[in-house]
Amino acid sequence: MEKQLKQFFKFLEVSKRASNNTLQSYKRDLKQFEQYLENNDIKYNKVTESIMKDYIDYLKDQGKKPSTISRNIASIRAFYQYEVKNKKNIKDPTENIQSPKIEKRTPSILTSEEVELLLEQPKDVDLKGIRDKAMLEFAYATGMRVTEIISLNIEDVNLEECTVICKNSNKQRMIPLGKMSLNALKEYIEQARNILVKTDKENALFVNLNGRRLTRQGFWKIIKYYQEQANITKDITPHTLRHSFATHLLQNGADLKSIQAMLGHSDISSTQVYMQFQNGGINDIYKKAHPRA
Repeated sequence: MEKQLKQFFKFLEVSKRASNNTLQSYKRDLKQFEQYLENNDIKYNKVTESIMKDYIDYLKDQGKKPSTISRNIASIRAFYQYEVKNKKNIKDPTENIQSPKIEKRTPSILTSEEVELLLEQPKDVDLKGIRDKAMLEFAYATGMRVTEIISLNIEDVNLEECTVICKNSNKQRMIPLGKMSLNALKEYIEQARNILVKTDKENALFVNLNGRRLTRQGFWKIIKYYQEQANITKDITPHTLRHSFATHLLQNGADLKSIQAMLGHSDISSTQVYMQFQNGGINDIYKKAHPRA
């Protein structure tokens, strides 16, 4: 199975142009599945629907969440579909396997006041403060995923046109930058980044204090630090700012299609989850606009 997995991973990387995060996710899921088969002396081309169900029970016994099990099934299904498509004498054992139902959790969002409080925390009195202010303003202004933000290069931002190009796998989208974010970003690029960066070869937009591209963990720690500084009791992650971005746009009159485009959702049903936060606004509009309200 090792040889087949290597071919599959190469296919994902070269032909599908899967992002590094996606690739690592497939590798993690399928290597775990491979280990399970080895431990139980099962050849990958002899896996049946019954064996798949046993594996799912094994994952449940390991305490895996429904979302994790669902992702595992999707990874295994993709692998076997690739094998079948390449005319291997093999059947897809996941064909009739149903993924476990996943309860949709309500996104954690901040109020406008909480966002203001959080964004006020970084003080632009030193290099770190200037960078952090630009980063938090940018995250809230664009609604980009943390992976997308830390993957940005300096040339992806157009300060004159007030836009940023977000590249995700083989797709890209353009997102406008608001005045507050633009001002903070200009200050960071002109007064901090050029000092932090030690070499012309570094093209990352956001860098750490050593002048190298910021990591996910670094971004997360920065947000947690300012959450504590602001005494906000809600758990704030980079994704909280993304959820807040979408919700506040919707509450202030933006249409779902535009929000979908800015968030980079392929399916509008992913964007519709924010509709639940709009009820108050809809009621106010109805009362003001309907002649018999």
